[in-house]
Amino acid sequence: MSPEAGKSPDIIRRIHELNDLKTSEWSLDELRYHQRVMSDLSPWLNAQGTAILGQVIQEIEQRDI
Repeated sequence: MSPEAGKSPDIIRRIHELNDLKTSEWSLDELRYHQRVMSDLSPWLNAQGTAILGQVIQEIEQRDI
């Protein structure tokens, strides 16, 4: 179990708070949460949103074992 697995959901920062950070600086919980939300909204994402979603997915794949 990762050290971040026990984090409370209220620790997850909003996407605008994470916007200026590299995805490598996001917690795994934040990555998973925002990946789920952005995937649900994917039909309405613009090019920037789609690019961020791609970065989030790539970071999750790099961290998840």
